[in-house]
Amino acid sequence: MSTPEIKPATIYDVAREAGVSISTVSNVLNKPGRVGARTRERVLGAADRLGYVPKASAAQLARKRVGRIGVVAPFSAYPSYLRRLVGVMRAAAGEPIEISVIDHESAATASSPVLASMPLRGSVDGLLVMGSQIEQDIEDRWHQHGLPVVLVDAPSAVFSVVNIDDYSAGALAANHLLELGHRRIGYVLEQQESDYASQARRRFGGFRAAVEDRGGVDLVVTECEGTVQAAQAAGEALLASAERPTAVMAHFDDLALGVARAAGRAGLCVPDDLSVLGFDDGPVAEAAGLSTVRQPFEESGEVGLRLLLEAMGGHAQRRSTLLDCQVVTRGSTGAPR
Repeated sequence: MSTPEIKPATIYDVAREAGVSISTVSNVLNKPGRVGARTRERVLGAADRLGYVPKASAAQLARKRVGRIGVVAPFSAYPSYLRRLVGVMRAAAGEPIEISVIDHESAATASSPVLASMPLRGSVDGLLVMGSQIEQDIEDRWHQHGLPVVLVDAPSAVFSVVNIDDYSAGALAANHLLELGHRRIGYVLEQQESDYASQARRRFGGFRAAVEDRGGVDLVVTECEGTVQAAQAAGEALLASAERPTAVMAHFDDLALGVARAAGRAGLCVPDDLSVLGFDDGPVAEAAGLSTVRQPFEESGEVGLRLLLEAMGGHAQRRSTLLDCQVVTRGSTGAPR
């Protein structure tokens, strides 16, 4: 008597098991932002129980390794993640792996800035997530399934992480301006749509704490979208005050360039009339002679991939790595006059 063939689960089986429509299952796997958290959890739980594998991944799952890792980041929103990707590629040189690059909405513009779900089962051997927190139930699910994951520029209580100390970096920036003698300081913060404790908010927290510790300093804060044009408008508003700041710190270099433009339109000279300090130290900062705080972008990508390769090799210990930043002085900061 022959044993009946066990057919693999289909998307229809998952929909029936979860009590939802086929389109809902499809959205959970491909466009999770369209589906509520409870529904996502129910659908993913049903897929796990049934052993559902998307067709494109079924053949790959039959093999022990697919020879591929996924790198997820808001690449189209911030060029800095392309620099981190360069570090990933450097560390991957000579390794027998392919790299799949997956763009993700930035934490500043996302209403829910977490990775909710991805059709990853059987498609990658590991995942490097940069600049995005993972939703708790998804993080737990990946961990339970043994998916090696490392986060760069994002927090995790489960997986290894590589970060800069944004709070300390903010304090470092503040102390640079304070030591130059500035006592009226503006801060241009990037707007974000949620209450997520982003790098922008952590960095500003360190900056504000350093200013408050010094005492006797006026700090004026404004928010804008993450573009040069928006920062220019924000800078013009700051500089129109009767008690205008003598220095302005911006969350990243493009915003600092917008403030420098605003100073020029107001007839002010940088740095004689206004010091401007950015953050990141990308190519545009060097070209513009912008003083800034340098992030170790390429190094963070390299370290992240090495940790991921260790995890893929069976190293289960969680590691937390903090990389240092440093102030790079050029021509845009100086003592107030």
